[in-house]
Amino acid sequence: MDQTPPTAGAALFGHGSADDRFDDEDYPAYSMGAAAELLQVTPAFLRSLGAAKLIEPQRSSGGHRRYSRYQLRLAARARELVDQGTPLEAACRIIILEDQLAEALRINSSRDQPAQD
Repeated sequence: MDQTPPTAGAALFGHGSADDRFDDEDYPAYSMGAAAELLQVTPAFLRSLGAAKLIEPQRSSGGHRRYSRYQLRLAARARELVDQGTPLEAACRIIILEDQLAEALRINSSRDQPAQD
């Protein structure tokens, strides 16, 4: 039997409990319009982040883009850098590197923790 947890895509289409979806930062809960409004950007800005390969939104059964809280955090960081004058492609690369560094630090930190029974 498969022991993997439901993916964000599975949750989008009715699998997994509501509590799982509320707590899942990867659950694609936000439509493009809602995401753009929250971030105070245009839908075109969000599409440009997809074209730059920073975020790849899930698609609803109707084909509409859906964004997760994690993706919105990345988009907010991109907006911050672009607002400071950083070109979009450079901003996306910076964010990818920041994200990779944070993950590496998290992994190293967990290795430094003593095993708990």
